[in-house]
Amino acid sequence: MTYTSDEFQGTVPTGAEESAEGGSADTSRWYAVQVASGCEKRVKANLEQRIQTLDVADKILQVEIPQTPAVKIRKDGSRQNTEEKVFPGYVLLRVKRTWNQERQQWEMDDEAWLVVKNTPNVINFVGAEQRRPGRGRGHVKPMPLSPSEVERIFKQAQEQEPVVKIDMASGDKILVLSGPFKDFEGEVIEVSPERSKLKALLSIFGRDTPVELEFNQVQKQS
Repeated sequence: MTYTSDEFQGTVPTGAEESAEGGSADTSRWYAVQVASGCEKRVKANLEQRIQTLDVADKILQVEIPQTPAVKIRKDGSRQNTEEKVFPGYVLLRVKRTWNQERQQWEMDDEAWLVVKNTPNVINFVGAEQRRPGRGRGHVKPMPLSPSEVERIFKQAQEQEPVVKIDMASGDKILVLSGPFKDFEGEVIEVSPERSKLKALLSIFGRDTPVELEFNQVQKQS
């Protein structure tokens, strides 16, 4: 996923924190929400649908799952372009805040809070635990991410080189598919994803010999 400078909106300038005045100021901030393992995309889709259905698009402005490019090497040696989550188990939200005159502080809008909390597979906001009337025991006060955290997260997602993932590890049995050792069987002793290569012990003339092979030259044996 490619992120633009627009993704950094909501990193509120210091001046906007100091006053409830200045309606044109962007008072939104980014928050992290913990979700059930493996449910990040489902939560994002559900949240985006609920935002429209419940008419809170002016309060919950963005829902993102920061991801970096990755290349997955399949068992047959073929490559598949995919993406790796930067923070598995978390979804990021940019939410508009309101000024609480009684507490003299900026807070997440209650309606936005309820929409997020009541979304299936959402566990809780990342924040500080506190007791607050109407929100039950163990309520977590959402704590916004700092501007530097937001910039680092999206910059990492945008600039990181593709990570090569392979479904092979030391000790796996393989079959060589091509090259001078075609049809040889062996055992993986070292995997180098960054080089798209591995080392395997092949039985050559009755002796175990370490041989370096490309990922696409081998197939993992079941």
